Amino acid sequence: MKINSTPKIDKYYMPAEYSHHKGCIMIWPVRPGSWPHGGVEAKKVFAEIARAIAESEKVWMLADEDYISEVKKEFREDENIYPMLIPTDDAWARDVGPTCVVSGDSVRGIDWQFNAWGGEFDGLYAHWDKDDAAAASICEELSMDYYDAHPFVLEGGSIHSDGEGTVIVTEACLLSKGRNPALDKNQIEEKLKEYLGAEKIIWLPHGIYNDETNEHVDNVCAFTGPAEVVLAWTDDKSDPQYAMSEACFKVLESECDAKGRSFKIHKLPIPKNPVCITAEELEGYEFEEGEDVRETGERLAASYVNFYISNGGIIVPQFDDENDKVAVDTLQKLFPDRKIYPIYARAIIVGGGNIHCITQQIPG
Repeated sequence: MKINSTPKIDKYYMPAEYSHHKGCIMIWPVRPGSWPHGGVEAKKVFAEIARAIAESEKVWMLADEDYISEVKKEFREDENIYPMLIPTDDAWARDVGPTCVVSGDSVRGIDWQFNAWGGEFDGLYAHWDKDDAAAASICEELSMDYYDAHPFVLEGGSIHSDGEGTVIVTEACLLSKGRNPALDKNQIEEKLKEYLGAEKIIWLPHGIYNDETNEHVDNVCAFTGPAEVVLAWTDDKSDPQYAMSEACFKVLESECDAKGRSFKIHKLPIPKNPVCITAEELEGYEFEEGEDVRETGERLAASYVNFYISNGGIIVPQFDDENDKVAVDTLQKLFPDRKIYPIYARAIIVGGGNIHCITQQIPG
């Protein structure tokens, strides 16, 4: 049921991702403009990720009428993975699914307006009606009350919460002209506080280089505990990411959270070798009119920060790179009580995002 109020009025807030989950929303990857060669490889990796998450929490896998039977067949032997018949335009559950807020044991969703990361200004595809409708449909299917935040445009990948009053965002994304151009920075900040129950917003200047979402925060920085974050990093000063990460580091170093605590910052390296689209992959895409197209050799926004925290694990992308192990070892030290699931994720990054982008937790 739609709630005619706001989370702040009702004393609801967005919990940290490392708090307990009821489950996780995912969407079966089929869009030809995102998943080359019929999404064959993407589906394999999505299934592997779903099964890793399902070891410690439920997974709801969305698909439309054309693909729900395929999902049912794929997961027919998986007791903790549930097919859900809801149509979408693509598979980015983080951005089109509901952001959840809690008060005690009560969980509610937030239905933001979605416009394909920029609408007519710099959006990535021309039609997004089904994506925009998905959050409300998911809430209804899960019998979860929700707040309608339309016409405020926001994606789940553009916010990270510590569950204790602090939310981290990037200026590059939230101040982009394709989202809420009529609102200034202060007005956007107040809207975030109203809907996320936050007391303080930390504005990082940048995300990951060449991130087509206008640099979502979930690719560059994530909470790993109260007043503790990982930050995507490179020591290569010739890499464009160096200056971007350094600027973010300076902000985090000088800021404190909502409770007045200084941040403990863990540098998590990006892949040593840039991850780029190959000619073979490019041949497998089918782009529709108005959709953002890719080019051979295009650098993708690969980052180990784009991991998912399940109840029992950390599902972290791997890129067949020498920094894969560094990322796994770093995250294991930060999450000693959770199992690390390293998953080769090239089939996801060629779609434009990664593991965090295709998952959306439901607290509980």
